[in-house]
Amino acid sequence: MEVKAIARHIRIAPRKIRIVMDLIRGKNVGEAFAILKFTPKVGAEVVEKVLKSAVANAEHNNDMNADNLYIAAAYVDQGPTLKRIHPRSRGQAFKILKRSSHVTVVVKER
Repeated sequence: MEVKAIARHIRIAPRKIRIVMDLIRGKNVGEAFAILKFTPKVGAEVVEKVLKSAVANAEHNNDMNADNLYIAAAYVDQGPTLKRIHPRSRGQAFKILKRSSHVTVVVKER
């Protein structure tokens, strides 16, 4: 049985969160929390919050033991992009793309 948690419309670019996701994929939940606690990336806070939610879903909805859980899948999809204009010289306009992410963490019991 697998349980998942999703955080949508996170205002961090997906490539920044994928760096953190690669660190914890396949690890035990306790080990993953330790890694995320000492990772100095902005995405680590977001991933930790989603992982806590997935563990809570597993405990409360499916009566799983938190000590036996591991991260079966962890991935980031691109969310909607906010398009902004930055004025440049001679009347030109350059685009600024403010990307967002959908973060998904799936946990299973060993």
